[in-house]
Amino acid sequence: MRMPPFDRFVRGMQMAGILTLGIIIGAILYNTIFIARFEALITLKSELEVKLEQYEQDMKHLKEFKNQHTVIKSLLPRIEKEAGQDSKRPRLDQVTEAELIKRIKADLKIFIGRSIYEIDSDASLARSLLEQKVYMDVYNKDYSIELNTILVVDNDLQVWVKVRGYTKPPA
Repeated sequence: MRMPPFDRFVRGMQMAGILTLGIIIGAILYNTIFIARFEALITLKSELEVKLEQYEQDMKHLKEFKNQHTVIKSLLPRIEKEAGQDSKRPRLDQVTEAELIKRIKADLKIFIGRSIYEIDSDASLARSLLEQKVYMDVYNKDYSIELNTILVVDNDLQVWVKVRGYTKPPA
């Protein structure tokens, strides 16, 4: 049996290989751009959901307490970000940060409607509520928070917390 000479097909095979390689590289680049835009969209969506929830709560509480000028009308929890990376401090993405803020607001909602002049007794209550509080299963991770500062400005209770990764102690 006679073998056909493949010498005349070498150039065509090289061109087909380059074309296939170009298609694969193009698909990888397109997928990378798609994933980056999708992640940006998810981040924007979570930020907008947090803002919408905050605005809805503010509207509800402002209507409820519109004639009372010395009460706490809204909560603004903030997660502190430090310049130096601590090994116990995880880098939080926007979605996880939004979920933690939502859970902190749920724990502190008892302060809405309280007098701003009684913040000294309320601060100790908040510290006892949130001191070393562990939030389990926030997107398959556990976090502990530490309350740093409580401040009331213009009927808004602002709370600064530090977030740390939580590992269960050995039994």
